[in-house]
Amino acid sequence: MMRINRYLASCGLASRRAAEDYISQGRVTVNGRRAQMGVTVDEFDVVRVDGKQVRPIAKKVYVLFHKPKGIITTAKDEMGRKSVLDMVKLEERIFPVGRLDRNSEGALLLTNDGEMANRLLHPSRQLYKTYRVRLDRPLQQEDLHRLVAGMELEDGPTAPCRAHHYTDDPTKIELRLHEGRNHIVRRMFAALGYEVKALKRTQFGPLSLKNLARGQWRLLSPIEIVQLRRAAGASEADGSKIQDD
Repeated sequence: MMRINRYLASCGLASRRAAEDYISQGRVTVNGRRAQMGVTVDEFDVVRVDGKQVRPIAKKVYVLFHKPKGIITTAKDEMGRKSVLDMVKLEERIFPVGRLDRNSEGALLLTNDGEMANRLLHPSRQLYKTYRVRLDRPLQQEDLHRLVAGMELEDGPTAPCRAHHYTDDPTKIELRLHEGRNHIVRRMFAALGYEVKALKRTQFGPLSLKNLARGQWRLLSPIEIVQLRRAAGASEADGSKIQDD
């Protein structure tokens, strides 16, 4: 037996948080009845989303994508804009883990493993991400110290992070932080009076872009999957069959 939100995540539809949205929107039924939050199901129950029966997936896949600027990370867009799922074509139904805003580029994980996605995104995991930023003007040393120490934003203080100039160009900064609030990097610099002209995520947890070209994607290696499971606090026993080499 498992709770309905976890069951939906195991079907590869989305993370448990997104699954809860499906339930609250009335899109989920169990044995023909509208599902309620917290209900438990087993392998004998018939679970449907938007009228289509769903079952836990047997094969889980993990993709690292170098998202280009101008591409959105939502699965569907009412305005018809190009999304990451238009560029990563697999037989399995996958979804992005977290987001990169349209004007940013870089490392994006996609998977059909909803339970893993939920673990990675949970604030308690403190999964670190690394970003490279180009500003509209040189970053002053006192402002660099404020970034590192943590600063106040409209939705609360930021946690301490690592930040440094990674080239001789004083407008280029590399940051390493674990927070996942919306537009957190851009808002941090805006609070200091800077405009972010370019933003690239070079690392997501243990996953690094390395030589992956913009717009390209690849399946994770078995070693990377193990590293990702460790970062998520999951064991190999938590998952079903993973992708083949």
